[in-house]
Amino acid sequence: MRVLLLLLCLSVLAGCAVEPVEAWERDYLARPEMAWDPDALGSAYRNNVHFSKEASNGGASVGGGGCGCN
Repeated sequence: MRVLLLLLCLSVLAGCAVEPVEAWERDYLARPEMAWDPDALGSAYRNNVHFSKEASNGGASVGGGGCGCN
């Protein structure tokens, strides 16, 4: 049982290997669709609506209150 558990843990850790990004692969990573938030204007609008509805400034990252009238 312990050997099976050890082999399972080692196989999980082997899957976490990190490979360096080659120079020719950086082209694909720099595409707009690979960004965390490809639509900056839409994201700003959604954040504004969320902050207004939550009646706070900063959303999840900053605490505080407010009326949400903007």
